Amino acid sequence: MVAFKKIKKDDNVKILSGRDVGKTGKVVEVDRNNGKVLVEGINIIKKTMKKTQKNQTGGIKEVESFLDISNVMLVCPKCKKTTRVGFKIDKDTKKRICKKCSTEIE
Repeated sequence: MVAFKKIKKDDNVKILSGRDVGKTGKVVEVDRNNGKVLVEGINIIKKTMKKTQKNQTGGIKEVESFLDISNVMLVCPKCKKTTRVGFKIDKDTKKRICKKCSTEIE
């Protein structure tokens, strides 16, 4: 799978499917083994938490859940459009580029 090399931590992405379709957010974490991403403020679920020494209150908490990487698309920082990601090799470095405006993403 090459898709998880195209989206990295701190990228802005737009949600393509699911209940949060159309929303944008910042990637907090990328799970490369399972092909999932955690986006800030998106896909909020309610989870029951057990009362522990660390978590004194317990009860129902709202937490962000992982999304499949195929359900998000990168937003180019320059042209502000959703775009596919291409790669450009300069000497010994491989860089990500926006397919729409051909600028480097970093």
